[in-house]
Amino acid sequence: MTSGTAIGRTLQFLTLALITLLAGCATQAPSQKQDRLPGDWRTQQSQLEALDTWTAAGKVGIRTPEDSQSANLDWTQRNDQYRISVSGPWGTGRNTLEGNGRQVKLTNGDGTFQAPTPEELMAQQMGWSLPLSSLVYWVRGLPDPRGPHRLSEDDVGFPDTMDQAGWHIDYRDWSQADGLWLPRRIIMTYDDIRTTLVINRWQPGQADLP
Repeated sequence: MTSGTAIGRTLQFLTLALITLLAGCATQAPSQKQDRLPGDWRTQQSQLEALDTWTAAGKVGIRTPEDSQSANLDWTQRNDQYRISVSGPWGTGRNTLEGNGRQVKLTNGDGTFQAPTPEELMAQQMGWSLPLSSLVYWVRGLPDPRGPHRLSEDDVGFPDTMDQAGWHIDYRDWSQADGLWLPRRIIMTYDDIRTTLVINRWQPGQADLP
């Protein structure tokens, strides 16, 4: 009896300790996630405008009336130099787009190709295209300063939707990296083309480029 009682008490103690640990984890987890607050966007806007170097990784999906596809996306940017790699169901293996404002090239399993603009090159070789010249701004939640736009804000003053160059940009979610709030999920539509960009990892200020 004494042995059974001791074992029973030990099991009760371990059970109680496990419940306490799980309860502690459940109550501590939400504190790691901060909420966006009114004024946060205006406080950081000048930092976003100056941000010209980053590494971002996630997924991109393209949906047209004829097809729907998705792929992994890795984007490295430093000033006007960039490298964007797309890998997954599309095409053959990995497609890597590189440019610096003066030249653009795409490398994949079929070789290396060039065109005057990244949009034209992607359309020629991959069958679809992102508005990369403007996306470098939109991905930070900013309008392209080279053209007119219309912007709406959400209830805490962050960009909610933006219309520019025929595209409708819908900011669905945000994440914080190095003290900056950056778009995590963006849906962009142009006529009957729908593009979904989900960035799971932002690294502002970091870029591994030659």
